[in-house]
Amino acid sequence: MTTLGHFRTPLLQTPFHPRTAAANVLSRWGPWGGYMAALCFGDVDMEYTAIRNAASVYDLCPMVKYRIAGRDAAAYLNRLTLRNAATLPVGAVHYTAWCDDDGKLLDDCTLFRNGPDDFLICCQERHLPWLLDSAEGFDVQVAEVTQDIAALSLQGPCSASVLAAAGFDVEALKPFRMARFAFAAGEVTISRTGFTGDLGYELWIDPALALPLWDRLMTAGAPWGIRPIGSDALNLARIEAGFIITNLDFVPAHQALREDRPRSPLEMGLGWMIDWDKGHFTGRQALLAEKQAGSAWALVGLDIPGNVSAEGSILYHDKRTEAGFVTAAAWSPALKASIALAQVKARNLPGGNLWVEIYALRELQYVKLMLPVTVVERPFFNPPRRRATPAGRV
Repeated sequence: MTTLGHFRTPLLQTPFHPRTAAANVLSRWGPWGGYMAALCFGDVDMEYTAIRNAASVYDLCPMVKYRIAGRDAAAYLNRLTLRNAATLPVGAVHYTAWCDDDGKLLDDCTLFRNGPDDFLICCQERHLPWLLDSAEGFDVQVAEVTQDIAALSLQGPCSASVLAAAGFDVEALKPFRMARFAFAAGEVTISRTGFTGDLGYELWIDPALALPLWDRLMTAGAPWGIRPIGSDALNLARIEAGFIITNLDFVPAHQALREDRPRSPLEMGLGWMIDWDKGHFTGRQALLAEKQAGSAWALVGLDIPGNVSAEGSILYHDKRTEAGFVTAAAWSPALKASIALAQVKARNLPGGNLWVEIYALRELQYVKLMLPVTVVERPFFNPPRRRATPAGRV
């Protein structure tokens, strides 16, 4: 365990730490779920380039994982989450979320179905008390298994070729499906999932086999320029993909200090995942009322002129009335544009006449800029290779 900077709580090291620590020449680390997570290994531009043009590996071990097993597992997940878990095939994955009784988001997650009565939730925050309380009356077992599963994200247009060279034939693996492969003395599960909006995979393995898996991938991926990436490069890619992050783009309802901060899935652009016909689920009544009355907020994508960072900036309607705020922003190398995700009061959409207030450093002084912004569709970056079937090799 390591204490990182001003974080006094000892931070855990992931099973890949011996390799990530050796590669992290800048020793730039940040806390994630109680673990040390690399922010950048040396050059964020090169790491981003690996995501979009070659192959990259990212340590996913701090992702919080819960195993949901038992006769009522599917029924329990249908009550807990927004989508219909009962229709998720074995060997498949879907993106979903769950709410409190008021229809406000607690977290989003990926849900893996390993067997008829065996699921895995992967999310950003810890929710064991909520999950256990929600299990009342169901024949189901809920257990946190974060430390029992090591995980790597392998992303980029060359990722399928790297896996093939490493001995894992994923040519026929479709998006949001997974397969198991023999590896060393055990096996590795590979899912065609990721957080970059590009062709990519996630690998799940026993922690005892983590380092051999890392070494296999790095050796196999050398001809394609594989490199480890940190959270800074991943954040840039996920903004381009229009993906949201808990506690950055929305505040979980149970952590919000102000009553006006929690957001519903309808307000965060997740209404498409709600299965209204599957029966009752937590928050359904409140979400139905919101659907009928209309939402107060909307998550939108923005195109911002220039290349000044708008991170955390306030949005105004007609330069006068506060209309929302930017939750994430970046200069997109792929699009050659300044893009952002923002929460906007729904009454200011469509049309908008929206402006962003940015404080920029000019000649050693901060100056206030008021720039017009354009609401655009998400995702900003959506290459065909992300969904190509079978996975094309580069």
